[in-house]
Amino acid sequence: MLTLDAVSQRFGAFTALSDVTLEVPEGQFVCLVGASGSGKSTLLSLIAGLARPTSGAVALHGAPVTGPGPDRGLVFQSGAVYPFRTVERNVAFGLELLPISRAERARRVDWYLAETGLTALRRHLPKQLSGGQRQRVAIARALACEPSVLLLDEPFGALDVQTKEDMQLFLRRVWRDTGTTIVMVTHDVEEAVFLGQRVVVLACNPGRVAADLTVPLPDDRPLTVKRLPEFLSMRAQVEDQVRAYHESAA
Repeated sequence: MLTLDAVSQRFGAFTALSDVTLEVPEGQFVCLVGASGSGKSTLLSLIAGLARPTSGAVALHGAPVTGPGPDRGLVFQSGAVYPFRTVERNVAFGLELLPISRAERARRVDWYLAETGLTALRRHLPKQLSGGQRQRVAIARALACEPSVLLLDEPFGALDVQTKEDMQLFLRRVWRDTGTTIVMVTHDVEEAVFLGQRVVVLACNPGRVAADLTVPLPDDRPLTVKRLPEFLSMRAQVEDQVRAYHESAA
């Protein structure tokens, strides 16, 4: 269980987040949406342990989050793969820092390369890959350490529409196969509704939870679900929430 209890974050006189309280059960997929300035990425940084909240507490399985750790994997929009490491050595990077055997490291690398469709590209350098393939490498590297929570900060924001949809299907499959808890920041409401079991809408100025919505769709979702009336209704509901709380803060 990931918990945020009355979390606030201030930078001088500016309040980025105010009194955010959330619970994310193990294995759940949660998407965070909101207009610019709603504190989505700040909240993700606090969960990752890259910063400490001004007040309140972040905990994972009951233990306070006081800094980065292998129990939380983080992937940014850029992917941030290491340019002079091959695909397989990128995936192995975090494993080299863990107290595991060489055989276990090799087993995990092989499994996550296969899971992310990268086995045939294992000897390639990042410059030989497409944008979507580089994001797969970044996600595989984060998952190889088998974290309790995978944190994604707009991971598909720089991709074209076709590649983005392919990556959405890929991410849902990986989530089903691994059972990893995922908290994902996205500005794309359609993406949030398609991927998430829950969509949390953050209001602006200061960032705070405006709505916490359960997505009424089955976990097995083909792309065609985006045409269904219940999907379109949910997307409109989230868009209205984002717009309302952005306008009220303007």
